[in-house]
Amino acid sequence: MKSFFKFTFASILGVIIGGFILLFLGIMIIAAIASSSDKPVDIKDKSILEIKLNKQLVDRGSDNPMSNFNFFTMSADANIGLNTVLENIEKAKTDEKIKGIYLNVTDIPANFGGMASIEEIRNKLKEFKTTGKFIVSYNNFGHSQKAYYLTSIADSVFLNPEAGLFLLGMGGERTFYRKFLEKIGVEAQVIRVGKYKSATEQYFRDDMSDESREQTMAYVGAMWNQLLEGISEERNITVKKLNQLIDEVAVRKAADAEKYGLIDGVIYEDEMEDKLRKLSDIKENKKLRLVSTSDYANAPDANYKFSKNKIAVIYASGAIGLKQNESSIGPGLAKTIREARLDSTIKAIVLRVNSPGGYANVSDFIWREVKLASNAKPVIASMGNVAASGGYYIACTADTIVADKNTITGSIGIYGLFFSGEELIKEKFGLTTDSYGTNEHAAFGGSYPLMLPISSRKFTPTEKEIVQSIINNGYDTFVSRVAEGRNMTVEQVHEVAQGRVWNAMDAQKNGLVDVLGGLETAIQIAKEKAGIEDYRIVSLPKLKDPFEAIIEELTGKAKIKILKNELGSFYSTYEKTQDLIQLGGIQARIPYEIDCTRKN
Repeated sequence: MKSFFKFTFASILGVIIGGFILLFLGIMIIAAIASSSDKPVDIKDKSILEIKLNKQLVDRGSDNPMSNFNFFTMSADANIGLNTVLENIEKAKTDEKIKGIYLNVTDIPANFGGMASIEEIRNKLKEFKTTGKFIVSYNNFGHSQKAYYLTSIADSVFLNPEAGLFLLGMGGERTFYRKFLEKIGVEAQVIRVGKYKSATEQYFRDDMSDESREQTMAYVGAMWNQLLEGISEERNITVKKLNQLIDEVAVRKAADAEKYGLIDGVIYEDEMEDKLRKLSDIKENKKLRLVSTSDYANAPDANYKFSKNKIAVIYASGAIGLKQNESSIGPGLAKTIREARLDSTIKAIVLRVNSPGGYANVSDFIWREVKLASNAKPVIASMGNVAASGGYYIACTADTIVADKNTITGSIGIYGLFFSGEELIKEKFGLTTDSYGTNEHAAFGGSYPLMLPISSRKFTPTEKEIVQSIINNGYDTFVSRVAEGRNMTVEQVHEVAQGRVWNAMDAQKNGLVDVLGGLETAIQIAKEKAGIEDYRIVSLPKLKDPFEAIIEELTGKAKIKILKNELGSFYSTYEKTQDLIQLGGIQARIPYEIDCTRKN
């Protein structure tokens, strides 16, 4: 009886505590939603739009207050949407209450956007400068190369006296796993088409192939030259002089940057605020009227006009796999494109692609819907930082393909990657397998006794031949899709395919890209092709409502939050390891990530 009362009391206490926790969570969630609601923001005269680049840049920002809600900190970890930044700069051009733009890049993270996204913002800022309003930049801790390239567009660039600026060039290293796999008794079985399809080289080589090095240096060199030319134009320093300073590592601290004309002054943050007061005509010791991008997005736009005509911007962001969400592409995107095609109020579609590719068959699902849509209304592909392999596959049938100068694209090829661990399983673990089946190939490829994507044996010659034929057919299909979409012959496509990665400028020369430009360029082309004067933008796919986001956070995303908190900066290593596991099977995917960030 005593035990009964003890357990009963414990159960009641648990229910009460659980109820209080749920009530607390509910209050916090409601508070977060209320604080993040789209209340109109009143902009005062002599205000400054502060673009604070302190979060990861994504193509599409979320208005949903729960989409990035962190239940550990009870706050929203919102990303910065490229679309929001561009819209804010456009609105500020004609807003009489906005005196100028303050690029506060003190907290800019290393993962802030790719070069194509940076280029779009930079071009928009360059356009803003024609209004006569000011743009100034400040950094407390030092610039990465990417951050400096962006802020070099400002009228004036300032650094903290103790900050640094390292310009070192663009390069890096790749890791190869062949010897490691050999030591643990695993062998990568690679079946691919195209001599430039280097996505699997790290598993069967110890270094880069000549073809891989050739294509890498081509697009990295083009990207670096673009960066140097942009800095040269704005800072009035020759490219030759910039390269000399870089090779000598002559610029290391803020004083060096000022000496060589890369910045306009070495000052502290309070001095920067004084300059902003003068620029915005605010009296000394009075509070600056800084408006954040999130607040300004909710400020009324005097130029906005409602229109029944819509241009749908459909975002295809992330690797192509089996799940559709804000950071990955799945079969659900095909449904979104189909719905946009059937919606008579949508007069044109802009497919914004930012993807390294992924599953070949899912790419084909989406390609089919893009093709059907392009038969019904104008479809313009807008390529972001990368639209390669499967990312190019889904874009190739669009009426017009628009890419930024720094977009990485192409990689028209397919590979199959399968790991066999016969030695690991049988010799090191002492496991044996025995096959059975109703037909000759019923045990195709062996089994997976370690519950990992490592097979118990290698392919037989017949099995390898079968997989090679599937890969070949997939490549032929890919090439024929591109040939049809780009009005080229199969032979012409094959010449620029074979898995080769291109920068957009070269891709335009060889027929894979039509126009160099950003998202706004693509929208303008869509408007012209649709023959409409007025329109409004609708962003698709529709984002989850707050309650769906809550459920997702409390389930799947909770695990990610825990891992991020525990692993810290090593989370990216864990993420890449998981990604490596997902690379198995038949893929249409670019072989690596591109990052030009270097920071002191």
